[in-house]
Parts: sequence; C-alpha cells; structure tokens
Amino acid sequence: MAYFFSAFLLSVLLTFIVRKLAIRLNVMDIPDGGRKAHSGKVPLLGGAAIFFAFWAVIFYLFFYPTAGVELLQEKLLAAFFASLVIMVIGFIDDARPLPAKIRFLITALAIGAAVLFTPWLGKITNPLGGVLELGLVFGNVLAFFWLLGMTYTTKILDGLDGLATGIAAIGALMIYFLSSSQKYHQPNVALLALILAGVLFGFLLFNFHPAKIFLGESGSLLVGFLLAVLAIIAGGKIATALLVLAIPILDLARVVYLRLARGQPISQGDREHLHFRLLDMGMSQRRAVLLLYGVALAFGLSTLFLQSYQKLIALLFLVVAMGVAGVWLRRRSPPLYKGRDREG
Repeated sequence: MAYFFSAFLLSVLLTFIVRKLAIRLNVMDIPDGGRKAHSGKVPLLGGAAIFFAFWAVIFYLFFYPTAGVELLQEKLLAAFFASLVIMVIGFIDDARPLPAKIRFLITALAIGAAVLFTPWLGKITNPLGGVLELGLVFGNVLAFFWLLGMTYTTKILDGLDGLATGIAAIGALMIYFLSSSQKYHQPNVALLALILAGVLFGFLLFNFHPAKIFLGESGSLLVGFLLAVLAIIAGGKIATALLVLAIPILDLARVVYLRLARGQPISQGDREHLHFRLLDMGMSQRRAVLLLYGVALAFGLSTLFLQSYQKLIALLFLVVAMGVAGVWLRRRSPPLYKGRDREG
C-alpha cells in the first residue's frame, strides 16, 4: 500500500501545481449554459498531473525493481511514449483547440507505434473454456483497436465532474483485486493497477463536483489509455474493463448510431449521452455521478466471482438493459442541445 499512498500524495501535489499553472496560463474551460453547465471558469490540463504522477512512480520502479515490474518494462516504455504524445496533443488542444480529425489521427498513430514496438496480445481466455491463440498480426490488430477504443470511451465519458476519473479508478481497483488473487497471481500488474488507482483518487479530490480542475483533452484520453494498457499488459483483464466501462461503451455505441441515423456528424456534441439525460431528468450532478459509480462498481465486483462465460452473459444482459434504458430516457427527456463537447 506504500506505493498507493505515494502515488496518491504525488498526484495531489502535482494537481495543485498544474491547477495553478493552468490559471496562470489562462487555460480555462468556460461555461456555455448548455453542455458546459459549470459555474465560472475551471482550469484544464489535469491530464498533465496524472501523466507525471503515474510515470514518476513507474520509473522509480525501473530503478528499484519491485514485484517483477521490470519484466513489463518493454511494454511500459511503449505505453509511456504513446501516453506522452496523447498528453502533449491534449495539452495543445486545451490551450488552443485543434480539429477533431487531427487529434484522432495523432492519437491513433501514437497507439499504432506502441503496438508495433512490442507484441501486446498473444492470447485471450475463451469464454467457453480454454485459451484462444491470436497470433502476432491479429493480436496486434486487436490490441490497437482495444487501446484506441478505450482511450476514446473515457473521453466521451468525461461530461460530468469526476465521472471519467472515478470510473477509471474503479476499473484500476478491480484489475488490482483480480491480479492479486490466487487464481491469476500477477503481482506486477497488481502493483501497476494500485499505482494508477492512487493517482486517480488523488486527482479526484480536485475533480469531484464542484470540480476545481478538469481532466482536459489530455486527461480524458490518457486515463482510458492507461486503463486499457493495464487490462491488456499481462494476459489481459479485458472482460473486467469491459464490465466496469460497459455502460459508457454501450452508451457511446447508442449515441453514434443515433447521430448517424439523424445524419449528424459523429463528432458533433449533444445531450444524448446517458449522463446528460440523467441531468435533464432533474438529477443533480453528484447523484448522477454516484449512480454511475455504483453501476460500474457493482459490475466490476462481479468480475471477482464470475467465470468467463458468466461475464459474457453479464455483458449481453447489459446490452439489452442499455437498449431499454435508452428508449425510456429519450421519451422522458427534453429536446437535445447541440454544441461542442466540453472536452472536445
């Protein structure tokens, strides 16, 4: 637990410093009365605090090996350089917004380079029993889409104070508990997950409603990428991450479908996402965020007890439940507000 508290305290310190820097540089998020419903300007650049806090502890472990983390050094170095690019491009976008296509292309190239640097996913658990060998090419292709998809899932999720940060922290904790169990016994992955959880909880002190700092473009992409790396880095905890993030993933798929059906650009923001629908129904930000925390935690905890095929059944249940919830929310919610995403 010493590494958890070290990561937590370092995150708190760096978040305080980055917040002051963002205010000095006037890199602020300004409310617009629509999707940006916060009161007053809020500093951005939160991703920088998470990036430096997480990697500072990881690089310490490179010099003072613990729990076998050095065995993952090649993949961690690839993840470091990819996350550095993600953080820098997000930092630039926070200061001066870039076209969404440019951000996406650079992020995809950074992740693609990380995947080409070292093999990531050679096999996955077969839900029906046994293991599926993927091979180098198919494994890398699957790893690329997994990392890129998770990176953008948390970006879309970052619509309410503390939502993306808290759910990513829950995901990291679930990976820690699974990796620490006798069944998997991956102490190096468990330690990495515990460090990420500590960093995210430290940042959450400033990010929970009313937020004193936002993740910004860099942070909303970075937390998803780091969680995706943890889920895949040593044999994979993909089902765990999928169940923790199942609601935002399915919500993203639903919103993309609706935008395409309306002939609306996918990147054009609106209030169709589940977290905005909950607000439109009269729920407060805190209650909406805590509700989504509870759902993520419940399904995350289920991964500690469910077998592989049972996790698949749980995911199918969520698909059906999300479809029903989407129809119900559309009937109860007011007309959509169209505008630029807070973080986009």
